[in-house]
Amino acid sequence: MTDTQIKDFTGHENSPGPAGTPINQAEKSKVLIYTTSLCGFCLAARAMLDEKNIDYLEIDVSDPGKRQLMIQHSKGARTVPQIFINGVHVGGFDEMAALERAGKLDAMLESGPPAESAIPPGDLAPPMR
Repeated sequence: MTDTQIKDFTGHENSPGPAGTPINQAEKSKVLIYTTSLCGFCLAARAMLDEKNIDYLEIDVSDPGKRQLMIQHSKGARTVPQIFINGVHVGGFDEMAALERAGKLDAMLESGPPAESAIPPGDLAPPMR
C-alpha cells in the first residue's frame, strides 16, 4: 500500500485518484469522523452511525500529518474521534451521544450540508461503513 492510498478499518485498500490523491467522495457523505484504529470511542461512534445506516467519511489520524490536519480542522481538539455532521463540528463521541439522548442527532443527520464544504483539502477519502 502506498501512502496515497487509504486503508479503511475493514482492511480494504482504496485506489488513489488523479494526481495521487484519494478519490474525492466527500460530497456524498454527511458525516466526517477522524479516528484511530485502537480507539474505543471511535469504535462506538462508528457503531452508532452504522446502526443508523449513515454513510461516513473516516480519516485515520495515526499518521502525524493527518493528525495535524484534524487538529487544525477541529480548532485545536487533539482527541479522537472528532466528528463533523454537515460541516458542523459536533466534538467527540460523548457529544454525539448527548445529541442522540436529547433527540437532536437524527434531525442533524437529516438536514442538508452547509453552503460550502467544511472538509479541508487533503482530508478526502472514500466513505466507509
